[in-house]
Amino acid sequence: MTIYLNGEYMPIEEAKIPVLDRGFIFGDGVYEVIPVYSRNVFRLESHLRRLRHSLDGIRLINPHSDAEWTDIISELVKRNETQDQYLYLHITRGVAKRDHAFPSPPVKPTVFMMSNPLLAPPADLLKSGVGAVSAEDNRWLRCDIKAIALLPNVLLRQLAIDAGCAETILIRENEFMTEGAASNIFVVKNGKLLAPPKDNLMLPGITYDVVLEIAAANQIPHEVRRIAATEVFSADELLLTSSTKEVLPITTLDGKPVGNGKPGAMFTRLHNLYQEFKLTVMRAT
Repeated sequence: MTIYLNGEYMPIEEAKIPVLDRGFIFGDGVYEVIPVYSRNVFRLESHLRRLRHSLDGIRLINPHSDAEWTDIISELVKRNETQDQYLYLHITRGVAKRDHAFPSPPVKPTVFMMSNPLLAPPADLLKSGVGAVSAEDNRWLRCDIKAIALLPNVLLRQLAIDAGCAETILIRENEFMTEGAASNIFVVKNGKLLAPPKDNLMLPGITYDVVLEIAAANQIPHEVRRIAATEVFSADELLLTSSTKEVLPITTLDGKPVGNGKPGAMFTRLHNLYQEFKLTVMRAT
């Protein structure tokens, strides 16, 4: 694996950062995940816009222009062999003495990027669906920032792993759903696709955007609004989306079947449309 670190491309085994990097000490940084299909970077402009939003949210100046990011990303894709990849981009505030205050004067940010193979969900998961558990969303109030300090998400998703499930659906204040610990969640009720709004309590997913675009383009009834917890637990279908998982059906929640406990008609239609979109748009970007 070839990675990028602070202006250099190198094998990942050679990558090193100082122990006083603020990402290591404080989790002071942001990240981005960008899918690549047939060596075509998907919606780079949207990903860079989300990256800028995250950097602005932690008051860190963007270390590169969009043109510079494009060149770095293109070169990293070329240097890795896999046709389908997902790029992980990680920026910290840099190396400084341990002090909660921002370094003054500012130090040079640390910029790290790596590529991993992007694999489609296996057929057995598409056929059976995955399990999920629910939990109180006890994270901070700036979930729209793609921060590297992901310990709350890690702990919440581990609840699902401990239960033999794939994801944890997060409920805020016992009233409404926000998202999954590592994904966006859609609810299907009475033939309508429901999506939570983009606000400070959820990460605005690019795949979330794609699913809503597909729904609009194919006259699938859908609505973006706050989704009550009761609607989640009485859903006809639940869908999980992310850049690495695409669209997956959730067929059990807290050990109980969702709907009839099998992938539903909405999932089947959206999955087929997503695969068509991937073939005709994502691979031809």
